[in-house]
Amino acid sequence: MRERVYLDWNATAPLRAEVREAMIAAMDVVGNPSSVHSEGRAAKAIVERARAQVARLVGAEDDDVIFVSSATEAAALALAGHRDVDPEKDAPDADGRPWHVSTLANVPQTVISSEIEHDCVAAWRGRWLTLKPWKNGRINWKQVANLTLAEHARVIVAVQAANSETGVLQPVDKFAAALDRTIPRPLLVSDAVQAIGKIAWRFDRSRADMALVSAHKFGGPKGVGALIVKRGLDVAAQLKGGGQEMGRRSGTENVIGIAGFGAAAEAAARDLEAGVWDRVAEFRNILEKTIEARAPETIFVGKDVERLPNTSCMIAPGWKGETQVMAMDLAGFAISAGSACSSGKVRASRVLSAMGYSEAEAASAVRVSLGPTTTEDEVLRFADVWTAACEKHRARAA
Repeated sequence: MRERVYLDWNATAPLRAEVREAMIAAMDVVGNPSSVHSEGRAAKAIVERARAQVARLVGAEDDDVIFVSSATEAAALALAGHRDVDPEKDAPDADGRPWHVSTLANVPQTVISSEIEHDCVAAWRGRWLTLKPWKNGRINWKQVANLTLAEHARVIVAVQAANSETGVLQPVDKFAAALDRTIPRPLLVSDAVQAIGKIAWRFDRSRADMALVSAHKFGGPKGVGALIVKRGLDVAAQLKGGGQEMGRRSGTENVIGIAGFGAAAEAAARDLEAGVWDRVAEFRNILEKTIEARAPETIFVGKDVERLPNTSCMIAPGWKGETQVMAMDLAGFAISAGSACSSGKVRASRVLSAMGYSEAEAASAVRVSLGPTTTEDEVLRFADVWTAACEKHRARAA
């Protein structure tokens, strides 16, 4: 019996060997990072080394990295409140960062985003203005010119770097330029979770003021993430207490998870430099061309715009996505129907619906996402099994 083939890297990437080793080593460090004795300093050194590793991967300064439990928490921290740092009024800590920061008082906050954001961002949408995407998956940034904002409002714009379901990359620079002409001093929050580790996305070359990061998307452990915050800005701590993470996120740090996060970031940077994801893109293209030749009615979402190198969102009209996922699972392949962050629920993709696909089409989509260890043989085997199952389904439906 052949081994199973894992093609759901956008949901979570397999744990890297060097990450497992770093976490095992961290388990033997007994100290609390906030303690001043030798054992505490050893734990603190693990955290700070990982902070530097993550900062190098994303293109940020070390102390711009706030460790949190997940990208979902990072989104909440970014969107719940922030302010500009006033060096004359904010008492700095030993590292020169403000220790206690609260949200601006009595200033209305407007959040602008799109209809295709991840649930961790979309969940904040109650008071939001939302922008529609085109059918190719790109956000229609020209809509910014038509926005009506409250006078003196502080504007937060939350725009993803890459969509988790379709892999479509957003032209954030064009979006930011449109904002500059329309909105005074907007603050740009970028969900870079799917982009980091797969493409050369860098915080210092983007227009983002804050960015969301998740370790398990590029081979780190689950349950640890980061919010990247540009110098000159800070966030209102949502978890208060001991003042860890430079006063932005209290609670004893997850030293073991953070150690794995750092090791994953270092390995992901090496992969990018080595061009590993170029080979992944080749295999993704082989997959799509093979399926297109045998099942020409298949729709490949976002195929005509820039996408992540590993992601293929496929619509097989009339064949429900959940049925496809179950059929492929029985055949030994792990794929998904949309985002994996909805407690195991399978429903028509709201992302595809927002893009203009019909409800039936949105319910007939699956996502195949490859990784650096995916082989050409695995891709071709999947194409054979999927197209054969598709033909059987169509024969039964005829």
